[in-house]
Amino acid sequence: MTFSLVLFVYALASAQEDLLGQLDTVKLKEKTIETATFKALQIGNMQSTKLASKGETYILIAHRFGDLTKGLDNFFGLDNAYTKIGAIYGVTNWLSLGASRQTYHKIYELTAKYKFANQETNGFPVTIVGYNTWDINTELSEDDYPQLKASDRYNYSTQLPISRKFSNSFSLEITPIYVHKNLYDLIPGTEKENQFLIGAGGRYKLTKRLSFNLEYAARINAPENTIYHNPLTLGLDIETGGHVFQLVFSNSQSLNDVAVFTNTTGKWNGGGIYFGFNMYRVF
Repeated sequence: MTFSLVLFVYALASAQEDLLGQLDTVKLKEKTIETATFKALQIGNMQSTKLASKGETYILIAHRFGDLTKGLDNFFGLDNAYTKIGAIYGVTNWLSLGASRQTYHKIYELTAKYKFANQETNGFPVTIVGYNTWDINTELSEDDYPQLKASDRYNYSTQLPISRKFSNSFSLEITPIYVHKNLYDLIPGTEKENQFLIGAGGRYKLTKRLSFNLEYAARINAPENTIYHNPLTLGLDIETGGHVFQLVFSNSQSLNDVAVFTNTTGKWNGGGIYFGFNMYRVF
């Protein structure tokens, strides 16, 4: 009887140990969302897969100075700056809306950013986000275009950023891009109504508060007579408490997505390098 009781207690203890082991295995396999794939809402000019959280408001102030390669002629670009001021609001954790105004063509830009999927540990491998912009060019004049219609002022872009955080230091993003212009023949033969691009960008963490960013977008169906170039941008993210400060060097001076992707005039190997910054403050 005593021997049977000992066997029973031993079997019960073994069963509990197996159960605890199984529970530990389940915990290891639990799916958790990867965070901090990118620290800022942008990589440089391109959008990242980061969204404003529900109830958060981001204030954006951005500058792109003139051509650095002209030296003292324009005081290394300080004489010819573009400015963008805007705000982004997190409606939900998966949807944010934004509005901005910039000096380039006096453009007002409305944006929507929304999340389709999150990267998970032991689960879904990537984060997928959608992003749309609607540009309103208020600089166009009926004196220059007597038959100008309201819709001629509108340009649009649609993007699908797809990112993966490979480690605490390295993240990569691929972004299919579509741009539509209602008025696109300002310089005949150099533009198209619809343009497609593939963009790629990455972030490498250098220190706790500093990371190096790089991005590039290739135009798939660029016009044969185009005078524009593929945008290439590099920069640094600096985390300073309540905001991320981004230093940017690019061959594009524009600040709106449509112009960055289809009207980049500079060449890294031939003049037209623009320094600037993006500053996001969250409330």
